[in-house]
Amino acid sequence: MRELAAPIERVVRELTKLPGIGRKTGVRLAFHLMRVPPEDVAALSRALADLRGSVQACEECFNFGEGARCPICADAGRDPSAVCVVEDPTNVLAIERTGAFRGLYHVLGGALSPLRDVGPDQLRIRELVERIGRGSVREVILATNPNVEGEATAVYLSRLVRPLGLRVTRLAQGLPAGGELEFTDDLTLRRALENRREY
Repeated sequence: MRELAAPIERVVRELTKLPGIGRKTGVRLAFHLMRVPPEDVAALSRALADLRGSVQACEECFNFGEGARCPICADAGRDPSAVCVVEDPTNVLAIERTGAFRGLYHVLGGALSPLRDVGPDQLRIRELVERIGRGSVREVILATNPNVEGEATAVYLSRLVRPLGLRVTRLAQGLPAGGELEFTDDLTLRRALENRREY
């Protein structure tokens, strides 16, 4: 097989650094960029350059925004008494899509993971405790991922926050909409039974 031209190979190498992009997809994207009008490639290049220059972490919740405070923290219509703790900004987007939560967020920047040397000091846990100490927070909603690291983080935060006299809740876990019981794994079914509610 003939090798790719050096400029294409460089683009493929950079694209494959992105999550979920393997070599095949990187090659496909590089060839796509060769086929689109030059102004589309220039627009993409400008957008990528502007991304790092104009977007920053919110000083309050650590979500991404264009100013010192993200649009959610800057929204006076949000409820400051409820703070939803998530691992990263993509989790904020997922919860916001539901339209069901009108409180604020706190982005930890990951989850506890001893195997990857991620301890409490590598996450924004101290900032969460300081934020709670300012007095307006009444409920902390633990919305970390339902995996080993996320569960460990939720347990750690619960033990840290509960003594402060706040309501500490965890997102319910259970059956997906449209699923069938016979194909549901045991852990999900167990959590669905444990988290059942009045109907």
